Amino acid sequence: MASKAKLNVHNFPRPPLLEQTPRHLVIKWNGQTLADTRSSYWALETTHPPTYYLPRSSISDLFKLGQVPNKTSLCEWKGRATYWDVQNTSTGDTVKSKVWSYEEPTPAFTEIKGYVSFYATGVPWECFVDDEKVSPQEGDYYGGWVTSELEGPMKGGPGTWGW
Repeated sequence: MASKAKLNVHNFPRPPLLEQTPRHLVIKWNGQTLADTRSSYWALETTHPPTYYLPRSSISDLFKLGQVPNKTSLCEWKGRATYWDVQNTSTGDTVKSKVWSYEEPTPAFTEIKGYVSFYATGVPWECFVDDEKVSPQEGDYYGGWVTSELEGPMKGGPGTWGW
């Protein structure tokens, strides 16, 4: 089996590039499929692992999103982010503010309007790209998913804020 070509995050563009990706994205929470899609987008930005945006239709009926009132953040490229809680309706467990979306994105990112992105850190779920379990991007601010094909120092860890 051939190994995947390496992607150096320092070769990713700035400003970021948004592309559709056919990669198979799966998110599992305690063995239950929270989301499953082959129809998503990824944002590629210099020094960052990809951030994936999944269609809301990929979320299982066992899970419910609830908008977090009065919590937003601003991305200079994508616009103002809306945050979401996720409830596992079969257990009643809720994870707060670990999903975000752009309900009114900037013109360059209109394709992800209403799509959602999931943090891979500090959550009970596991995220997979093409059957590979991802590692979260370092730090609590960024939501990139790190896979074995990525190389190069990545933003998010201590001392990387000013890159």
